[in-house]
Amino acid sequence: MLMRTDPFREFDRLAQQVFSSARPAGMQMDAYREGDDFVVHFDLPGVDPESIDLDVERHVLNVRAERRSPAPEGVEMIAAERPTGTFARQLFLGDTLDTERIDASYDAGVLTLRIPVAEQAKPRKIQISGGGSGRRQISG
Repeated sequence: MLMRTDPFREFDRLAQQVFSSARPAGMQMDAYREGDDFVVHFDLPGVDPESIDLDVERHVLNVRAERRSPAPEGVEMIAAERPTGTFARQLFLGDTLDTERIDASYDAGVLTLRIPVAEQAKPRKIQISGGGSGRRQISG
């Protein structure tokens, strides 16, 4: 049988729920650039993919998800250490990213977003004319 070992842990958990219930909890993330994409991973274990809400408005990406307790109603909880409720995170995206082509997937409790670099922000070659030697290219 599972026993409570620390009487203050339950008090801490209860205090955290009471004082932080007005504000959605944060979610852990990693972000990096891979080629022409920015990749962001959000940890959302135990979240139903149907509860995840993504939207972009003026280069601000909003991520919201909800995790419900797996325990049925009316049971006596012996230990409840895993956070439940609404989780939210905002990312401010630069204007060099293509917010029209964000790809999102959810696997094994991780939400992954791939955000491509906008075509106009990618490096390109520029033709230079003039002089006696003809045209040449310079990386821009």
